[in-house]
Amino acid sequence: MERDNRPRAPDDTIVYAIGDIHGRGDLLAELHRLIEIDARARPVERRVIVHLGDYVDRGPDSRGVLDRLIGAPLAGFQSVHLKGNHEDLLLRFLDGGAGGIWLMNDGDATLRSYGVAADDVDPGKAQRAFGKRLPPAHRAFLEGLALEHREGDYLFVHAGIRPGVPLDRQAPADLLWIREPFLGWTGDHGAVVVHGHTPVPEPEMRANRIGIDTGAFYSGRLTCLVLEGGGRRFLSTGG
Repeated sequence: MERDNRPRAPDDTIVYAIGDIHGRGDLLAELHRLIEIDARARPVERRVIVHLGDYVDRGPDSRGVLDRLIGAPLAGFQSVHLKGNHEDLLLRFLDGGAGGIWLMNDGDATLRSYGVAADDVDPGKAQRAFGKRLPPAHRAFLEGLALEHREGDYLFVHAGIRPGVPLDRQAPADLLWIREPFLGWTGDHGAVVVHGHTPVPEPEMRANRIGIDTGAFYSGRLTCLVLEGGGRRFLSTGG
C-alpha cells in the first residue's frame, strides 16, 4: 500500500483556523455558528479553534469582536488567539507610540467602536481617552496573545515566517508583518504555514503554506480552514 505523505493534523483532533476579522463582529458570530454546526457532525476527542489575529481596525465593531472572543468562547473547544500586526500597533499606541501609523491603518475605526474620537492633531489625546475606555479584560487579552501555534504538521501564525530561518528562531516582527520573501517562497518550511495578513479573493493553497485572509471587512467573506487527519476544507460566510 502506498504511504499517505499528506500533512496531517494530530490524531482524533479537528482544527478550525479563522482568518483576519478586522472589526466584523457580525461575520465572526456567523462563522462561529457554522463551526459549531460542523463540529457536531464530527465526534472527535479534541476540537481546536485558532484565530489568526487582526481582530481590530477597519470594520465597525472591533469592540464587539473582542467581547465575543473573550466572553463567548465556543463550548468544548480549545481556543487559541494569535496576535496580528494590528493588535501590535494598538498596543504600541496605548503605550504612547505608533499613533500616526495606527490611525493611518484604520485604527480610528477601533477608537470609534469604543466611543473615542480620533484626533489627527493630537493623537495623545485619543490615546489617553482610549486607555480609559478600554476594559481591563480587553487589554489583558491583547497583551496575552500568542505569536504562533503548532498542530501536527501545521504551524499557525499571523503573517508568515522568514524562509531559511529555523521555526524556533523566527523574529516576532516577521511573524506579525512579513509578506515577501515568504509569499513567493516555494521551499519546505518544516511545516505547512497557515496564515492571514495578505488579503486574497480565494484561500491560497500552496505546498508550503495556506493563506486564509479573504478581506472580510470589505468582502463580507470570513474564511475558516478545517483540518482533520490528512484532509483540508473550508467554511466561510457569504460575500
